[in-house]
Amino acid sequence: MVTLLEALKTALARGETKRSGVIATFARTSQWLADIPFKNIAGNSYAYDIEAALPGMAFRGIGEAYTPSQGVVNPASEALRIAGGYLDIDRATVKMAGEQARTSQESMQSKALAAAISHNLIKGDSSANPRQFDGLQRRLVGTQLTAAGTTDAGDALSLAIFDAFIDTVSGPNKQLWMNKTMAHRLTAAARTSTVGGFMLWEVNAFGQQIASYNGIPIRFQYPDNDGTESLAFDEAGDVKGTPAGTSSTSIYCVSLGDGYVSGIQNSPIEVVDQGLLDSPPVYRTLVEWLISMVVEHPRAAARLGGIANAAVVA
Repeated sequence: MVTLLEALKTALARGETKRSGVIATFARTSQWLADIPFKNIAGNSYAYDIEAALPGMAFRGIGEAYTPSQGVVNPASEALRIAGGYLDIDRATVKMAGEQARTSQESMQSKALAAAISHNLIKGDSSANPRQFDGLQRRLVGTQLTAAGTTDAGDALSLAIFDAFIDTVSGPNKQLWMNKTMAHRLTAAARTSTVGGFMLWEVNAFGQQIASYNGIPIRFQYPDNDGTESLAFDEAGDVKGTPAGTSSTSIYCVSLGDGYVSGIQNSPIEVVDQGLLDSPPVYRTLVEWLISMVVEHPRAAARLGGIANAAVVA
């Protein structure tokens, strides 16, 4: 399994300038994409089993036998989706502004692609668009979905509910995905003696602010290319009842790694310089990534929904 940063090191070592530039832009744009490990698969889909129930266990006396039992697993399959686009810049622009104009335009378009794929990690819905893979909002139901309350307009985040929610996720590499407003709400709570919580802010290798709550990294997302925030305050408040109101947000807890939440890919991001086209007269670069996401453990991820834009409470 490899992350984007590991793929970047490989591209740099091979002297793949354009590809390394696109991968670096993807990693800088989306903290979510930068951290998710991807496994290479052959073919167009990945089959796996989700643990449903463990085998039975008992005590026995001398001369007695055990009752046979076995665990229960639910088979699942995830198909690869084709994500990418053309990065075009007019030949005249390159003549007037130089090759750096092409590099700049490719960087902006790479950001848009990264943001769109990152948005799909949460909001992807294959029933609405079969070209997409399903995001976490569609996947996490039942016990994987916790409500902050039952108010249509959403409820203030309670640290007691928040801590219990985090404990519903298993795995060694947990992360919290939320919008920056909620991270600042948690920071304000940590400064309030009657509320509490432990927040820490640092700066990563890309100069980005990195926050953590009780030692669990918090990751944010760059807005989609139309300015849409994946975790804006525009969700239903009563997430387990009849959807009503559109002023709440969600926080996701994910455990990244093999057997938990990971990406699948046919190969790392491909970047193909297709050169100068005749019509239109543009320099074209193709960026394409055959990817999807898998959740291989029943407690690999969870969603806390119905959170209002309000001060955090104890």
